[in-house]
Amino acid sequence: MSKYLLIVESPAKSKTIGKFLGKNYKIDASMGHIRDLPKSKLGIDIEHDFEPQYINIRGKAPLIKKLKQEAAKSEKIFLATDPDREGEAISWHLINSLKLDESKTYRITFNEITKTAVTEAVAHARNINMDLVDAQQARRIIDRIVGYKISPLLWKKVAKGLSAGRVQSVALRLICDREEEIEHFVKEEYWSLKANLIKGKAKTSFEAVLHGKNNKKIKVTNLDEMQDILKYVKKQKFVVKDVKRGEKHKNSLPPFITSTLQQTAFSKLNFTPSKTMQIAQQLYEGIDIQGEGHVGLITYMRTDSTRLSVEFKADAKKYINDKYGNEYVSKSDTVYKSKGRSQDAHEAVRITDVNKTPNILVDSLSKDQYKLYKLIWERSVASQMASAVYNTYSVDIDAGEYNFKSTGSTLKFEGFLKVYNFEENEESKHSIPELEKEEILTLKTLEEKQHFTEPPPRFTEASLVKILEENGIGRPSTYAATISTILIRKYVTKEGKSLIPTELGNIVNTIMENHFENIVDVKFTAKLEKELDEIADGKANWKETIREFYEGFSPILELAEATIGKIEIKVEVTDIICEKCGRNMVIKRGRFGDFLACPGFPECKNAKPIKKEIGVKCPKCGGEILEKKSKKGILYYGCEHNPECDFLSWNKPLDEKCPECGDMLVEKGRKNKTIVCNNGKCEYKK
Repeated sequence: MSKYLLIVESPAKSKTIGKFLGKNYKIDASMGHIRDLPKSKLGIDIEHDFEPQYINIRGKAPLIKKLKQEAAKSEKIFLATDPDREGEAISWHLINSLKLDESKTYRITFNEITKTAVTEAVAHARNINMDLVDAQQARRIIDRIVGYKISPLLWKKVAKGLSAGRVQSVALRLICDREEEIEHFVKEEYWSLKANLIKGKAKTSFEAVLHGKNNKKIKVTNLDEMQDILKYVKKQKFVVKDVKRGEKHKNSLPPFITSTLQQTAFSKLNFTPSKTMQIAQQLYEGIDIQGEGHVGLITYMRTDSTRLSVEFKADAKKYINDKYGNEYVSKSDTVYKSKGRSQDAHEAVRITDVNKTPNILVDSLSKDQYKLYKLIWERSVASQMASAVYNTYSVDIDAGEYNFKSTGSTLKFEGFLKVYNFEENEESKHSIPELEKEEILTLKTLEEKQHFTEPPPRFTEASLVKILEENGIGRPSTYAATISTILIRKYVTKEGKSLIPTELGNIVNTIMENHFENIVDVKFTAKLEKELDEIADGKANWKETIREFYEGFSPILELAEATIGKIEIKVEVTDIICEKCGRNMVIKRGRFGDFLACPGFPECKNAKPIKKEIGVKCPKCGGEILEKKSKKGILYYGCEHNPECDFLSWNKPLDEKCPECGDMLVEKGRKNKTIVCNNGKCEYKK
């Protein structure tokens, strides 16, 4: 019989840990939270110092009974939930729900699920850290007050099914503010001038761009100015004024934290933040590796620390030395600075074993797991590699009183780029011939070009994560859920990768800005995050933080309830005629998305789903293919006969057959569109 009980959050994690501890340990999973605030009411006794009224989560009774039985016959109980505030709170709830004997109950944490980390954690078991628990309770209670007090107000004044949240409302405001900025943006004209120059009798030219006039930077704002410059420059000699040669060192980027992992996976792999976190969770909890069983492949993925363990750095440098040579090893002990207050007990998101290369694991991982693991492996290893070195070359050229500049660089030593080559930061490969001071160059052509200043870009999921993190809003674990919520609520829609506020989103944001200014204020939200950090550090009282928040919030809520009138959302009238009464049907918003409804309700109750045909027949059953949107607002294409017919495509189908295999062709991409075969095994492309 097992002497010890170890409780984790998920069954996948229990499989990985089970093989490290031996037969004396029984590993069970709590399946996440076991106790929480009730869903049906506020669950906070505001009159009695904001005491939370926790209840066991519905459906967990059999699990609680089983865990109680296992705990009763165990000499020791180890609580091994996730190594963050949420995990600490889950362990505390387990003690209370299971009525565990605290004299034989211990808390253990590990940032990676490896034998060394798990056995070390057991050896250094501790008591529950109530400061971390109280920080989580304060966050949960404040978020519950905001959500359960403002949401009913939105139901009453706008429409049922709406919600407000402390972090989601700030995210929505950022998106709405950006859209307003774009709408009010005034374009400004400017011009650029490029000279194509030839050295001596060379056959090829090189480029130099207009930089200044009389050694002062200039901006050309209209065609007349540009024509005057062209007229003048064409008559001048192009003379080399100065030549600068140098060397530039580019350091590797730091290892991933949660936000940078989400941003990079979005730009490189086209993964949404929620998809990234889902796959990272699988890699952390353990994958069944051929010949080894369940193995944890990365460290804990919810972190804002860039710290790496001494052991990992040593292992990585040995691997780099053996694989690429000593010159590729970073000669210094690189310490990356974490932003603000990071939970430095954690490490960065890194691989657990440098020798488990992506190629070795390719057959054990799904396609998406492999892509994300490869990204993390490359970034982890590259962080311990030498800098890339470039030879730089800069030439100043005068044409009378106008100054031109030509710059370029060539890669001298790859360094970390051998492993992690991030295209967005690649140096220019512009080629410039060897030139000397006072050398006269031949002008081949002048190329003038008109430009207009561009408005700031709309947020993508990645850039929204970046600004939330930069402003200290929310925590790494909240970003993906926040974005998912505003998409599901239809406050925001996606056009390509861009996030655009809907009419409903603008209405909700206006209410929040006009009546709950502090809730959607970026600085106020960041200040509250700092106060939660202070609670976690034992420097502030959690009840006082809640009380201070509520004293400011309560009168604002009362005023809003008294002053906000009923807001009507304009319905979109379609040209589709109701077959029952002859009226033009309108688009209404429902729990499961938009649908067509008769405006004569309740006399006429006709309603039906919206069908947006694209004029292409389903290759499986011959039905119409419809343009649809998922609950998260992502565009896809499916058969009208779903669920009987399971045809689905994330790319737009075309009424055209592949000339090589006869399958359907689809249009892939948003900006740079290509036509490819829908058959994954066929490589036809045009």
